[in-house]
Parts: sequence; C-alpha cells; structure tokens
Amino acid sequence: MPSTVSLWPLIGVAVIIAGFLLRFNPMLIVAAAAIATGFAAGFPPGKVLAAIGTGFIKTRNIPLIILLPLAVIGLLERHGLRERAQIWIGNIKAATAGRLLIVYLFVREITAAVGLTGLGGHPQMVRPLIAPMAEGATENRFGKLPDAVRYKLRAYAASTDNVGLFFGEDIFVAFGAVVLMVTLLKEAGVSAEPMHVALWGIPTALCAFAIHATRLWLLDRKLERELGGAARTEDRAAPSQAPSQVPARDGQGDEA
Repeated sequence: MPSTVSLWPLIGVAVIIAGFLLRFNPMLIVAAAAIATGFAAGFPPGKVLAAIGTGFIKTRNIPLIILLPLAVIGLLERHGLRERAQIWIGNIKAATAGRLLIVYLFVREITAAVGLTGLGGHPQMVRPLIAPMAEGATENRFGKLPDAVRYKLRAYAASTDNVGLFFGEDIFVAFGAVVLMVTLLKEAGVSAEPMHVALWGIPTALCAFAIHATRLWLLDRKLERELGGAARTEDRAAPSQAPSQVPARDGQGDEA
C-alpha cells in the first residue's frame, strides 16, 4: 500500500505568510519557519539546529556579495548619480514613467531569459537609476511631485524589476527552478526535459509582459488625470490673482 504523505511540514509556508502579513523581521520569520518545518517533519532539535547551521555555513559569503555593490552604489549616489539620471531623462520630451518602465521591463525580461540576471536588481539598478528616471520624466511633464506620487513611482519601478526577472529567468534552461521542476517530475515518474520546461515558460513570460505593460500604460493615464488636472487648475487660478497685485492709486494725487 502506498504510504501517506504528511502535509504538516508545509506549516512553514503558513508561518512565512503570517510573519510577512504581520510585518515581523524577515530573518526571524525565516528562522521560525525553518524550526516549525523541522519539528513538523519529526526531526529532533539537534538535527534542526544542524540543518540551520549547515545552511548558514554554505551562504556565509552572501553578505559580502551584497555589501560590495552597495558600497559602490552609495558612492555613485553621493556624487550625483540620481540627479544626473533625472536630468538626462528630463531632456527627452516624449519620455513618461510608463514608457520608461515598459522598456525596462522588456530589457529585464530578455536579459533574464538568457541567464543575465545580474544586469538588473533593486540596489544596483532600480534605486539609483530606474526610479529617479521615472520621477524625472514625470516631473518634466507635471512639475513638482507629491510624496505619494513619488512612492507610487518607486513601487512601480520595483515591481517592474520583479516581474521581468521572475518570469524571464524561467525561460533560461540552466535556471535552478527549471532544474528543480525537472527533478521533481522525474521522481514522480514523469519524464520531462529542461528544454521543454523552458519553452513552456515563454507563453507565461509573454502574458506577464502584456499584463504588466498594460498596468504601466494605465499608470501614465492615471498620472495625467491626477497631476494634469491639478496643473490646469493652478493655471486657471493664477490670472485671477493678478489684478489684486496692482497697487491702488493715491486719492490725493487724483484730486491734484
């Protein structure tokens, strides 16, 4: 008789979801999820701690890989990288935030599809370049932006990078997720080739591009309604204030 599969180890997924919804510290969430999964799988405490320690040793070089680019990006920002990006994009009259992000989405997805996942990213591309360029293009059209609009543009820039990377890298044959899917399918008795899995990732990537590009196009229309309407209202109100600035005549001068 086939043995039943215990689903209790999946409790770690619930711990991660609940932790992020409650906005706990990410490191605390991951550690709690690992401990909960280990105990749910029936591991003794010593084996759970050994697994966590092994994972830490294997990834102890990751902080160095993350901190080195951050230092370089920090120096570039200190010397005016964000300002230069805003000025450069402001000189392109036809540029809008939506059009810029659609182009970045296309480039990010194509480069991820051929395995060049390191060409983008939040610390090295979105924060110092893409988000300031989106803000600069919008300021060039509508003037000074409210903080709420700035944060919205930054969120769209970050989501564009996420969508392009997530769905683009699934097309790359040597991507870890593709290899993992092929391995799990073979263990389940399903024969699958990495090339076939990658090819079937193309329709998903195309749909993701179309959906997110539509959202970015709608972002331009929404900004035009919100900021364009406010700018027109200020322009109409400005002439009505002009007569009040003309100094009144002196009555004694008129009598003379």
